[in-house]
Amino acid sequence: MTVFILTWAGLGCWVVCFWWMHRISSRQDAMLRELHDVIRRIEEISKSEHEMIQEVHPQVGEIKEHVETVKEAVSPDRK
Repeated sequence: MTVFILTWAGLGCWVVCFWWMHRISSRQDAMLRELHDVIRRIEEISKSEHEMIQEVHPQVGEIKEHVETVKEAVSPDRK
């Protein structure tokens, strides 16, 4: 009789353990899906930012040239 009770108790523990592991696994899967979505959004924002910087970059070079020209024009060493 003791063996029968211990067998059913062991079976019950296995069932609870598998249910618990399945629950943890489903939560991890949900977390990974959310993380993947966040990463995808960050990549999209990064690409947009990169495109914006590429549009502005030539203008930055031109502004730097103009600043150098103005710097030379207002320099006190200029004769």
